[in-house]
Amino acid sequence: MTDRTRSLCQKSSPFSLSAFVAQEDASGKKQAAEIVDKYYPKKIVQPFARDSKIDPKLRRAATIAQERAHAHSLSKCWHYVKEALVAAGVVRSRPTTLLAKEAGKELVNSYGFKKLPVSDPFQAPVGAVLVYGANSAAGHVEIRTEDGFVSDFRSKTPSRRPLIGVFAKT
Repeated sequence: MTDRTRSLCQKSSPFSLSAFVAQEDASGKKQAAEIVDKYYPKKIVQPFARDSKIDPKLRRAATIAQERAHAHSLSKCWHYVKEALVAAGVVRSRPTTLLAKEAGKELVNSYGFKKLPVSDPFQAPVGAVLVYGANSAAGHVEIRTEDGFVSDFRSKTPSRRPLIGVFAKT
């Protein structure tokens, strides 16, 4: 790959390229290919992510959740999100629902949250609580951060489960 081609790919590509691998093809000719070590399907959207109408305590909850999160899931997403909301003072008492997919209903009915008109997790404001469904499983819940999403673990991309809603206090 030429320097010109490499610079064009790096400017317009969602891939992070860090190294090359060399191998011989069937005819014995050496070929070089770059190794893709990271892929970001969508960029994090910052302008809408900082919504002044959202309770600033939710931004604090996002920070607390990030500080307490692990690198990989412990299957305790709703537990970690509840703890972050309480620690930040967003809610006065710990939510009682067991399943993550029921979090939105409880946050609206008991804690003054509102469902936001957002269907793309990347467009959710920082601190918003994203609730995902599942047919037979507990679902998933996470908080939007400045650079991704957090629950019991950190992620640059949102859950692949169907989004039930994006919730926040105003």
